[in-house]
Amino acid sequence: MLDKINALEAEAKSEIKAAGDSKALDDLRIKYLGRKGLVTELLGGIASLPPEEKPRLGKELNALKTRLDEALRSRQAELSRSPVIPLVLPGDFADLTLPGFRPPAGSKHPLTKTIDDICSIFLGMGFKIVEGPEIETEFYNFEALNIALDHPSRDAFDTFYIKNQYLLRSHTSPVQVRFMETEKPPFKIIVPGRVYRPDAVDASHSFMFHQVEGLVVGDGVTFADLKGALSVFLKGYFGADVKVRFRPHYFPFTEPSAEVDVSCFICGGKGCSVCGRKGWLEILGCGMVHPNVFKAVKYNPEKVTGFAFGMGVERIAMLKYGINDMRLFFENDMRFLEQFK
Repeated sequence: MLDKINALEAEAKSEIKAAGDSKALDDLRIKYLGRKGLVTELLGGIASLPPEEKPRLGKELNALKTRLDEALRSRQAELSRSPVIPLVLPGDFADLTLPGFRPPAGSKHPLTKTIDDICSIFLGMGFKIVEGPEIETEFYNFEALNIALDHPSRDAFDTFYIKNQYLLRSHTSPVQVRFMETEKPPFKIIVPGRVYRPDAVDASHSFMFHQVEGLVVGDGVTFADLKGALSVFLKGYFGADVKVRFRPHYFPFTEPSAEVDVSCFICGGKGCSVCGRKGWLEILGCGMVHPNVFKAVKYNPEKVTGFAFGMGVERIAMLKYGINDMRLFFENDMRFLEQFK
């Protein structure tokens, strides 16, 4: 009986090793381990053996079943890892002279490209890129920036409040505060990032958009430095021929404050539908850092001065590329995105 068991195991393992697919393995499982298989047949013969041999041979046959089952599983795993060879039907042929499939090449999203272009100009002027959290506290988003409790921007209609003083930042200026808390002047930083406001979505508004802000702090920084830095940026981005003008404005965190326009690069300042027949395009806001902002971060406003500015990335991109609906940036329409390769 033991010789039969050894011979059966050798035969079974040889056939399992030669099996070429799952169906062949299933057939072998039935042949050896099925209800009427060869191993089952040997088990039936134990009844006719002397009583003293039954336990040992029964144990050997059970071990044989385990070994054959493991051999079947192992071969099945080998077949699963084998490369699939495509079936070539009679009459089919491969024309190796045909050109291969060229996968479509990706490109930067127009907003990413705009942010990179803006940052590149400021990096050339010695600025450093800084980033910060999108979930902020009221202190960093408002109080440290000299925004009073009754300021309209703190209303629930203008800010996404979460709970317990936490909110989605409505501008990237909190990053400036966090940076000043840990760093000492002089420095020049630029802060790109996403911001959130509960605006209804239309052609010129979205509840999420992007800003790039800048901050320069040091000894003797003046409004002339601000005008010089922004003029270099605007002429570098929109072209050397654009004219730049500063208009007085109000922001809580800067004093004095200004809005900056460039001459319309579509019509050359003559007036068109893009500039509303004015010949000028509003680009960004800026000003000298308010002394109260410096006090909030433990700077002495009697010793240091600085300027800050901020711009909306979507507006810059829409003006740069002639886009009339900012929703196009977020719809992932390949017909739109493929134009920016």
